[in-house]
Amino acid sequence: MSSTQADPDLESLLDYLKRSRGFDFTGYKRSTLGRRIDRRMQLVGMHAYASYIDYLEVHPDEFDALFDTVLINVTCFFRDRDEWQQLAERVLPGLLAGKGPGAPVRVWSAGCASGEEAYTLAMVLAEAMGMHEFRERVKIYATDVDDDALTRARQATYAGPEMDGVPSDLLEKYFEESNNRYAFRGDLRRALIFGRHDLTRDAPISRVDLLVCRNALMYFNAETQHQILTRFHFALNDGGVLFLGRAETMLTRTHLFEPVDLRRRLFRKRTLPGLRDRPPVRIGLPGMDQDELGALDGGNGRLRDAVLDASPVAQIVIGTDGVLTLANASARALFGLSPADLGRPLQDLELSYRPVELRSRIDEVCATRRPVLLTSVAWQSHAGEMRTFDVHVVPLSTENGGALGVTVTFTDTTLAGRLQRELEHANQELETAYEELQSTNEELETTNEELQSTVEELETTNEELQSTNEELETMNEELQSMNEELQTMNEELRRRSDEAAEVNLFLGSILASLRGGVVVLDRELRVLLWNPRSEELWGLRADEVEGKHFFTLDIGLPMEALRQPLRRCLSGDSDVEPLTVDAINRRGKPVQCTVTCAPLGVPGTEPRGAIVLVE
Repeated sequence: MSSTQADPDLESLLDYLKRSRGFDFTGYKRSTLGRRIDRRMQLVGMHAYASYIDYLEVHPDEFDALFDTVLINVTCFFRDRDEWQQLAERVLPGLLAGKGPGAPVRVWSAGCASGEEAYTLAMVLAEAMGMHEFRERVKIYATDVDDDALTRARQATYAGPEMDGVPSDLLEKYFEESNNRYAFRGDLRRALIFGRHDLTRDAPISRVDLLVCRNALMYFNAETQHQILTRFHFALNDGGVLFLGRAETMLTRTHLFEPVDLRRRLFRKRTLPGLRDRPPVRIGLPGMDQDELGALDGGNGRLRDAVLDASPVAQIVIGTDGVLTLANASARALFGLSPADLGRPLQDLELSYRPVELRSRIDEVCATRRPVLLTSVAWQSHAGEMRTFDVHVVPLSTENGGALGVTVTFTDTTLAGRLQRELEHANQELETAYEELQSTNEELETTNEELQSTVEELETTNEELQSTNEELETMNEELQSMNEELQTMNEELRRRSDEAAEVNLFLGSILASLRGGVVVLDRELRVLLWNPRSEELWGLRADEVEGKHFFTLDIGLPMEALRQPLRRCLSGDSDVEPLTVDAINRRGKPVQCTVTCAPLGVPGTEPRGAIVLVE
């Protein structure tokens, strides 16, 4: 199936996962998702997505296994050491110098998996700042969507093989070893905060100085990558640094960041002009705080009301309790507010949702302490007149930063819009007047279009190459994950083989120490085991008799006398009396033997064979 064509059955499965477990895979690359889900389906014996949905409904525990398979957690300490060295030597010194003495340092490790990357950050920062400064100033927020991986990360304990990437001096300095497991230092561990966070849905952590997200973006499609990068831009402070993995190429196509070291995927935030960067404002006169304004006003609020009413722009003020506190004359006339409406909750007023839904915007402004601007909001007045507004929601604060509420201004842009439309109409007439000139330029435009087409083809080819590179990196991550699983399985097989060899050695020692001959038979009376004492008695080696029927062996035992006891043993009878028989040993001398038969197996279960002891 083409990579651009969606598989409807796969989409149905993804929609089911979203509805049943709230996990949205919409922004993930379908090629990667398809491979990972197919791998899990093969393990449980499913061959169709529809059948797998039924399987998930019957086996709810399968969700955890599926998410573990889809969310590839491939990470290690100091992964790509050259990039970490560049961060430590070239980027962090300037970043920390710009913070000033004593200022807090906030770091976000997005997609931290089982925590190795977050603890690597802690070691790098502690080396750059010193232990005391690190403990006092640094907070590292480590997030992922995999709850099981976060649980392992919070434990801060790793097995010996997982520590291969940590230099020996740092291993001794930052980890405590016990039974070949290494725990990160507890006094530094308190600087790390682990939490669940979905990059595609959840609001970003704000005011971050360093954001590390390595080889996570490559699992998302281009649109989702751009959305995540926009959130990263919002999260970073001015001059903040973004550290990505080798597979990420999206930043070559965005204006949000400028490269510090493109090859090592180190970028710095570009400061863009916008409303989110403006500081909160307060109502009052220039250079005058609220107490001074109240004193000038004589404490009765009339001067404040006069200032508001004099404004030609409709303006209202909402307190921190959600109550309409102030509304100037323009706002009262525009929205039909009366003095009785002052002091009422905003949610009880029509103004809360007309001309635009205000409550969610006010909540957003109160939470982020940043203004919000809504443009070209259409509204039909009670007289039937259509008007448009720019709605500006701004937080109000005291001099020490305490919250007072929000102010909402409604700037009438109806006339400006009308003038804009008239201007567009005039431009259309002007375009008509210039048709002859355009005809003259057609040949040049045709040439430009051909050149543009060639450029677009080259850009498309470049996009395809970048997409292919990301796909190859993704497959490399999957192969690395499978390799780690195989190494774990091989280690388990080696351990079990050693245990089996130890058991066999133990059993062989016991059998060799017995003074009697021991023969172990299966249910068909074929020889499974023949101990050294049996070789000495009857002159046949173990490799000569193993696998042969017991009654076909040419030894000096009277076989007919043993048929009935062996049948009773195979039927489960454990009370077979020993027999005393006359036999001939390997030297041809007559001997008298005591033969004991017993069932082979666990009591209470069907015997797996019989044990014959000859003394």
